Amino acid sequence: METVTIYLGQTMVAALRQIGEAEDLSVGHIVRDAIKRDLYRRTRAKTARRADERLVAPLRALLADDLAYATGWDDLQARLSRKGYQLREAGGGLALHDAAGARICKGSDLGYSYGRLIRRFDAPLPGHRHRYLHTKMR
Repeated sequence: METVTIYLGQTMVAALRQIGEAEDLSVGHIVRDAIKRDLYRRTRAKTARRADERLVAPLRALLADDLAYATGWDDLQARLSRKGYQLREAGGGLALHDAAGARICKGSDLGYSYGRLIRRFDAPLPGHRHRYLHTKMR
């Protein structure tokens, strides 16, 4: 192990000592465990799958009328399909995919979140696992 000096406020040190006494641990042990947990959390965190704005902006323009004027899920999927795209479930939301099945961006990147479309169509995307979102929005 290597020695590292950190500066903590009196209140924090007092709290760490109290925890240490209750759990029969040293302050150093508590701090090392906290740092270990934080490092693990940070290395296991999902990376954001941000779409490239240079790609999304033209798509937003291309699909704007389809997204704005679709009357329901089937109509929206038909409109997108004519242009070579499809909305699919992605976690608790939607993602736009191309005809080959490659993920392009999130539906919200296009300005239309899953929640917004559920409210507009008064129904969840057929087959979407998060159907409960529809009942929460009523």
